[in-house]
Amino acid sequence: MKRRAPLPLRNVLDRSHRRHAVKVALVATAVTAVFAVVIGAALDIIVLRHLQSEADARLAERLGSIVATGPFGASSHEPLAQATDADGDYDDAPALVWLVTANGRPTPVTSGAPMLPVRQWRSGTTTTLKLAGLPFRVRAQAIHGGWVVVAESVGQIERVSSELVVTELLLGGVLLVVVYAGALLIGLRASAPIEEIRRRQAAFTADASHELRTPLSVIQAEVGLALDRARSEDYYRDTLGRVSEEGFRLREIVDDLLWLARSDSGSEVPAPAPVDVAELAETTVTRFGAVAFKRGVSLELAASDVAIILAPTGWVDRLLAVLVDNAARYSASGGHILVQVTSGSGHVVLTVDDDGPGIPAEERSRVLDRFHRVSDLPGGTGLGLAIADSVVRTTGGVWFIGDAPLGGARFRVTWKAVPTPASRHHASASG
Repeated sequence: MKRRAPLPLRNVLDRSHRRHAVKVALVATAVTAVFAVVIGAALDIIVLRHLQSEADARLAERLGSIVATGPFGASSHEPLAQATDADGDYDDAPALVWLVTANGRPTPVTSGAPMLPVRQWRSGTTTTLKLAGLPFRVRAQAIHGGWVVVAESVGQIERVSSELVVTELLLGGVLLVVVYAGALLIGLRASAPIEEIRRRQAAFTADASHELRTPLSVIQAEVGLALDRARSEDYYRDTLGRVSEEGFRLREIVDDLLWLARSDSGSEVPAPAPVDVAELAETTVTRFGAVAFKRGVSLELAASDVAIILAPTGWVDRLLAVLVDNAARYSASGGHILVQVTSGSGHVVLTVDDDGPGIPAEERSRVLDRFHRVSDLPGGTGLGLAIADSVVRTTGGVWFIGDAPLGGARFRVTWKAVPTPASRHHASASG
């Protein structure tokens, strides 16, 4: 049976990202639904109780006005002359009135009123009864051994309740759809940076393992061959030399990884202090003069008199070393590197140009990634520009990576300058 190829790491993380966002959206929707149900139910109860209380108040007022018109004769309905005709429409009738004898026999006073059931009545108590299949609020008052009973249809209240529930369901459904869509969108956007960090960490771990595995494999192979059988002294010396080189490469990778880890955590970032970029550039050009000469490359400096920024001590020095070493590494014999530092308009600008092969446009967005290499030239750990990027971001700088007038690559960093009352030259003269 043919095995399925494993999914790329990015696809796996993207799927995990989407699943997490969907779960968050579902939880948010469920919580919203619970709140909507609770609030809707409370609203229904409040509205219905209010409407029912208004009906009860009308019944009490109507019953009070009827009782106040007494006395009542045994068979006279004259005091109830204001009772209206229901005309078969119980919902629109203001009130229906009955007289009930002591033995419980009801007599409708309101023309067309439905028949009351025979039951025990209690004065001042309002209850809900089904009359002619419809709900009524009913209230009774004892008079002369009998009862006056008034009732009002609450069918409209039940219809209002039904319409309210339908409206709430429709609006609730729309609300839940909007909440789900909004929560999903927010979840995707909010978790995107986290997923990107996870993706980069996974990729970084894989790349770091690969980079560390290479020198370890070389060391293991060299030692294995040396121990396979007796060798000459020169062979052992050459083997130890190659092992030493790979050990140095391992040390370099580990040091760079530790530096990046400390920078990422921010736990060991020194406090910023005023740093003269022009002075550091001059020191770096002098320091790498021999390296450039050995590679047949001319190294030139064009720097302002003074260019002060705020940065942790030693970090800008490392940035300059990375950029100059990178330019020297990719410049061919007879090439030229120009390091420029300018200061003006409240900014300090560091530019390193070379006349090497340059960086393709499609690679510029990834050239600062850890372990990413544009060229297959040997040497380096693939972490130098990542360290440079960490320095630039930590010190508040802004990158520009593009084509240099010399024909190769241009790396330019812009910082906010620290105002100084006098230049370095003036300070030295006054001293």
